[in-house]
Amino acid sequence: MKSISLSGSFRKSVGKKDARDVRRQDLVPCVIYGAQEQMHVLLPAKEFAKVVFTPETYIIDLDIEGKKLQAILKDIQYHPVSDSILHADLYQITDDRPFTVCLPLTYVGTSKGVLRGGKLLKKMRKVKVTGLKKDIPSVVEVDITTVDVGSPVRIEDLKIENITFNDPARNVVVDMKSARGMGDEEAAEE
Repeated sequence: MKSISLSGSFRKSVGKKDARDVRRQDLVPCVIYGAQEQMHVLLPAKEFAKVVFTPETYIIDLDIEGKKLQAILKDIQYHPVSDSILHADLYQITDDRPFTVCLPLTYVGTSKGVLRGGKLLKKMRKVKVTGLKKDIPSVVEVDITTVDVGSPVRIEDLKIENITFNDPARNVVVDMKSARGMGDEEAAEE
């Protein structure tokens, strides 16, 4: 997985009023959990936005007042009007403990159905997977060369070593919609 480095500081006090004051200083109040104790930290909003507003999934290398750890973004709260970041939950990860993360999908190849005039329907943009840090890739590649009308790619068709897919196995990842002229060409060939 790709990683990004952020440095921050511990929060001195926790509460609604304190969080409002911190946000005015362009800092994001965050909580890091997953280890023995949870930590309340502050991260710079401008740098943290690079992690949030992207289709990529990052491992965040944190330096909190000299304490180094790795985490992933688990949950985020936005302001209902301005869409600014109000609060974030980060999950601390280690090399020996599996964790769950959403990974983006990339589609490779040219579909048989597209060559015949069909329209490719991408039903999913991300999939939820569980595994160890060393096994989780940056993206999940979906081979669409076999996709045709009536033969979609499902979650159960995706295979990555040592990775468990958490979405239902029968969920359709990519499908094909037939064009008007596709059926007439097949009848003419027969």
